Amino acid sequence: MGAAGADASPHCGKTDTERRFQGAVMAEHVSDQSEPETKLVGLLAEFQAPDDLVAAAEQVREEGYRRIDAFTPFPVHGLDEALAIRPTVLPWVVLAAGLTGAAVALGGQWWTNAIDYPFVVSGKPLFSLPAKIPVTFEVIILFAGFTAFLGMLALNGLPRFVQPVFRSRRFRRATADRFFLLVEAADARFSIEKTRQLLTTVGAAQIEELRDDAASIRLPSWIRGTLVTAAILAALPPLWIARARVVRSDQPRWHTFIDMDYQPKFKPQTASTLFTDGRADRLPVAGTVARGRLRDDMRLYQGIDPDAEPPKPDAPKPDAPTPDAPTPDAPKTDASKTESAAPVESAADSEPAVAWVTEIPLPVTDPMMRRGQQQYNIYCAPCHGLAGSGDGLVARRAQELQQGTWLPPTSLHTEAVRLQPVGQLFHAISNGVRKMPPYAAQISVPDRWAIVLYIRALQRTQNATPDDVPSETWKAMQP
Repeated sequence: MGAAGADASPHCGKTDTERRFQGAVMAEHVSDQSEPETKLVGLLAEFQAPDDLVAAAEQVREEGYRRIDAFTPFPVHGLDEALAIRPTVLPWVVLAAGLTGAAVALGGQWWTNAIDYPFVVSGKPLFSLPAKIPVTFEVIILFAGFTAFLGMLALNGLPRFVQPVFRSRRFRRATADRFFLLVEAADARFSIEKTRQLLTTVGAAQIEELRDDAASIRLPSWIRGTLVTAAILAALPPLWIARARVVRSDQPRWHTFIDMDYQPKFKPQTASTLFTDGRADRLPVAGTVARGRLRDDMRLYQGIDPDAEPPKPDAPKPDAPTPDAPTPDAPKTDASKTESAAPVESAADSEPAVAWVTEIPLPVTDPMMRRGQQQYNIYCAPCHGLAGSGDGLVARRAQELQQGTWLPPTSLHTEAVRLQPVGQLFHAISNGVRKMPPYAAQISVPDRWAIVLYIRALQRTQNATPDDVPSETWKAMQP
C-alpha cells in the first residue's frame, strides 16, 4: 500500500521547497485560465479642477493625440475647443436622405400615375406637381427622421452594451466633483509608458488603465433569441398580405381596424332612428349665429338706414283714372285684352317703403373702383352690357332667337334707375329684381358695393354736366 500510495501522490519524494514552487505554478496556471481575455481601452486621467482638464486637453492635443475624450459633471467652457471637436457630418447625411426621399416619392408617383397606370380624371394632367407635394413632404420627413436617428447611433458607436469607463470606481465621481480625460489606445501615438508619462506631466492626479474583456462586447444569448423571434414574427404579415393578393377566397376580407372601415356616422340626406323626425341631418339651432357672421350693420349688409324714416308714397292724382273706376269716355274692351295690356307690376311697387342709404358705407378709393369694374364685367355685363345700356351678349342673343319669353334687361341709364339710392341698387344685386337672380351667394359684400360704385360711374359718363369736368379739361375742350 505504501508503494501504491507513493506512486499515486504527486508530492512523494519532493522537498518542501519544491512542493511550494509547484503549488504556486499550478495556482498561477489556474488563475490564468479563470481570468477572461482583456483588451486595453486606454488611459483614464483624473483631474480635480475644470481648468486643469482644459489645459491638459490642449497639451495632449499639441502632442499629436487625436482619439481623446473628456468627462465632466457640468459643461466646461473652452473644452470643445481644447479637444478640437469637429462639426458632425450628420446634417449633411440627413439632407442627402431628405433629397433621396423627395426623389423616391416624386419618381414613384410619376411612374404610378403617368406610366404604369395612366388614368385621366376630369381632364386633369397625369402628373401635376402641386398634387404630389403632400406625399413628397411626408416621405422627405420619413427618410430624414430615420436617417437622423440611425445616423446618430452609428456615428456615436451605439448601441454599446458595456462602457469600459463604468468599470472604474473612481469614475463614479465624474457626476460629482472630478474631471476625467481619456486617451484611447486606438490612437496612432498611443504608448502606455509615454502616454502615462505625458498625463503625469500635464497634472493628472490619478491615472488608471481601462480594460475591456472580449465577452462583454458579445450580444447576450437571450437578446439574440429575442431579435430572431421578432424578425420571424415581423415577416409574417408581409407574407400573409402577399398570399392574399394571389389567392382567391370566398370569405370577406379581414379588417385590421374595423372602426376605420365601418364608422358610426350619418351620411347626408339619410334616415336615422336616433332623432324623432327620422332625419340624420340637423337644422341649425334657432337663434344661433356662426362666428364672424353676425351682420348687425344694416347699412353695410342690407343697404338700409335704420335711423332714417322711410319716404312716404306719393298720393295719386284726383283726376287720374283707376282700374276700378274707368272714365265714361273710355271705350269698352274685352277683359282678356285689358289683362294682357296691363303694365307689369315691379318689385319695387309691391315692397313697403324703405329708408335706403344714400352714400356707400365704405371708403371710396381707386382700387375699389377698379374692383367694381372687374366684378361688373364678370357678373353684370353679360346682360346689361359693358356700358350698362342693356345690350349685353346674352340680351342680344335672346333678341336674335325671338322666343317670346325673354324679358330685356333694364338700362342702367334710365331715369328710374339713376334716381335710385345706392342702398336700393345694393339690395337689387343682393336679392334680385324680377327675372334677375340674386348674387349674394356669388359676390361678397365689399364687391357688391364696388359694383354699385362702378354703376354710378357709368351713369355719370352718360349723364355728365359741365360741373363734372375739371376746369382745366373744360377750358381745353372749348373751341
